[in-house]
Amino acid sequence: MRTEWTVRAITRAMLPVLLILTLVELGSGLVLGSFEAQLYRYPSLLALVPVTIGTAGNLGSILAARLSTAFHLGTLTFDPADEELAGNSLATVALSVTVFPVIGVGAWGLTALLGGVQLPVTTVVAVSLLSGIVLAFLAIGVTMTTTYAAYRFGLDPDDVVIPVVTNTCDVLGVVVLFVSVQLLV
Repeated sequence: MRTEWTVRAITRAMLPVLLILTLVELGSGLVLGSFEAQLYRYPSLLALVPVTIGTAGNLGSILAARLSTAFHLGTLTFDPADEELAGNSLATVALSVTVFPVIGVGAWGLTALLGGVQLPVTTVVAVSLLSGIVLAFLAIGVTMTTTYAAYRFGLDPDDVVIPVVTNTCDVLGVVVLFVSVQLLV
């Protein structure tokens, strides 16, 4: 793959992606607005929103950076039996399982300090953990799909994968959090 490092080439590759991602983000706002009343009723859930979507994007970005590096080194294969691919995916899930309960406790503790109407800490942690696990798997899927698409279309994964993953995880984060709240609250 020959990469052109000009402003024009990068703009040509990124502008359509960024325009589509802007529309995707608008969808995230619409979903968020649809369960606004429930978020205001339970401030600990409201506190989970930015941290959940940010952490999901971060997990996807970490994986995207690792896959992009492997791609540039020529060690990336899209074979399901690839140990590097499996190891990075497992690390993403492991990070999710360890970080999201802490996020739940933090959201609950912060809103308790501020005197908001509380859900039990176990409920907030369960919502956070369920959201985190689901988002980890979705982030893995989005990251691998986007990296493979970049490879197939001859694009530099450094240019397209992280913006696609972070924006998609923003939307998925809102949707998954909404579904988790509906299931557990």
